[in-house]
Amino acid sequence: MGKPKFYDFCVHAVPDGDNTAPELAALAGYFGYGGIALANHSDKLPQSWPVLSLPEGFEIFKGIELVEENPSKLHGLIGKFRKSVDILIVHGGSETINRAALENPRVDILNHPAFDKSSGLNQVLAKAASENGVAVGLTLRPLLNSRGSRRIRLLSDLRANLDLARKYEVSLVLSSDAMSCFDLRAPMDALALAEICGLEEDEAIDAMSTVPEKIIFRKRPRNGYIREGVEVLEEVDYF
Repeated sequence: MGKPKFYDFCVHAVPDGDNTAPELAALAGYFGYGGIALANHSDKLPQSWPVLSLPEGFEIFKGIELVEENPSKLHGLIGKFRKSVDILIVHGGSETINRAALENPRVDILNHPAFDKSSGLNQVLAKAASENGVAVGLTLRPLLNSRGSRRIRLLSDLRANLDLARKYEVSLVLSSDAMSCFDLRAPMDALALAEICGLEEDEAIDAMSTVPEKIIFRKRPRNGYIREGVEVLEEVDYF
């Protein structure tokens, strides 16, 4: 079995984050990633897809993290953006939004599901995620940037969701959720942090390699997909 190819499937570039797409791509490639998904929040999208000259063997995927508090409007956004992106993420944080995301097979990943005193998942939602092929995101930035009781709560939520994911065979995606180059972590560092959070080594590797690869290659349009080593010759509208 060959060496796994690691991906970071939630990276935010300007105007959402602090660094440009070329800066983030260069650092991720230097760290040893095989690819990243540029997934700005839907209220902070760039005006156009950037011109990039990619490191050899590196891939960039066009993503989005939808932010919407109304389930009906969320479904509308999913329909609007699904064909124009490779990676479609929903930013959770309420029971209704989490349910809407996990019951929609056009969604790839649900990030930030926790809210109030809930980890964001329960048996019904975990079963829906498994049946519809929606992965649950485990994001490192909120955990690394928190302290004290906030960090304890995040770890508790993560472990509760991990237990449900194991029971119902829910796919997991581990990402940095980077808002700047300072938030990116090398794959081995991310794997070590994941194991501290309660993931087994094989679970952490799958969450950064096998599961992202399955998302990439299952019935996805190649719109906006930048193949490895290929330079984009001109800027195009982001959507």
